[in-house]
Amino acid sequence: MFQANLTSVTMFFFLGFSHYPKVEIIIFVLCLLMYLITLLGNMILISITILNSRLHTPMYFFLSNLSCLDIWYTSSAFPPMLINFVSGKNTISFLGCAAQMYFSLAMGSTECVLLSMMAYDRYVAICNPLGYPIIMNKRVCVQIAAGSWVTGCFTALVETVFVLQLSLCGNSVINHFACEILAVLKLVCITLMLGNVIFLFVPLLLISISYIFILSTILRINSAGGRKKAFSTCSAHITVVTMFYGSILFMYIKPKSKDTASDKLVALCYGVVTPMLNPIIYSLRNTEVHDAMKKLTTARLLLKERMRNLQL
Repeated sequence: MFQANLTSVTMFFFLGFSHYPKVEIIIFVLCLLMYLITLLGNMILISITILNSRLHTPMYFFLSNLSCLDIWYTSSAFPPMLINFVSGKNTISFLGCAAQMYFSLAMGSTECVLLSMMAYDRYVAICNPLGYPIIMNKRVCVQIAAGSWVTGCFTALVETVFVLQLSLCGNSVINHFACEILAVLKLVCITLMLGNVIFLFVPLLLISISYIFILSTILRINSAGGRKKAFSTCSAHITVVTMFYGSILFMYIKPKSKDTASDKLVALCYGVVTPMLNPIIYSLRNTEVHDAMKKLTTARLLLKERMRNLQL
């Protein structure tokens, strides 16, 4: 079946936003800017986490993994989309589509698992602060991160191989700007939803359970300052989870419609807007990140000053 598909369909054609020619150039410019900001923001956050020893904690270790995921996630779909827009071809090979769908699925699935593990990290930090250094030691953090990557990548591989073995019903036109799994599934003769929905809801259930215990613990704290401080350590994660799951769940549980304009806009949201905002959300009210950025900037200025003095 896979070989038959490979020989019968060698090229896919994207409709993208061609139905809306007046806004195509605006969407292109916005996507380009957001992609560049996504790369810059997440790379800065990864660099700061690596270079500053004070940020060598479980939360920032997981955050670095999240930033890495966001870079790969956006890079799997948006650079090809931007290139297609400039070239005017709007095409992708069968193997290229398979690779694009796999990487977007793998990074998205891994992020689902990682966000649930980050909720568990916050649960241990707030509900068992004395045992936190022992429970969330370096070895456990590495195992959790590696497990998230392996689970997400393996699940994506199974789903990609299965989808690409299905009959495409003689259609090779994808009404989307990338090989997103829901768009590709519209070309096949059957619908595959159960596995994706389960993979979305299980991590979301774990996140919800973690925050039920977290909220219960926070409400038992006597001082208002203590409650505010405890909640502030979770606020960024809650915001990221809400944005990420909100847009993806909308795509999976909304009624089917022939008009895919909303689908494409939502895909832009969780494909580039959320990864762009993640480092901003985590660093906006985070004094540790602010201090690390100040130290990094100061060290860079001092290095430039020393180099200038040596040249003189």
